[in-house]
Amino acid sequence: MADAQVEIYTQWGCPYCTRAKALLDGKGVAYVEHDVTMGRAALLARLPDARTVPQIFIAGVPIGGCDDLHDLESDGRLDSLLGR
Repeated sequence: MADAQVEIYTQWGCPYCTRAKALLDGKGVAYVEHDVTMGRAALLARLPDARTVPQIFIAGVPIGGCDDLHDLESDGRLDSLLGR
């Protein structure tokens, strides 16, 4: 079974973005990164209430930010969301 598509909206210099990507990289998860450093229009069009980065989507569903991603991993729920 293939992993669910993961997308992450990031900003240059964001330590939370780096931490979230490190978790995904460590699990060998491929993801599409959208850098919103120069403007957040694309992010806000998709998630109008987004105020922080990263914003992470798994299979098109917003799961939140870095802490939310790590909570999913700690609770053992991340792999199932990824389709593993």
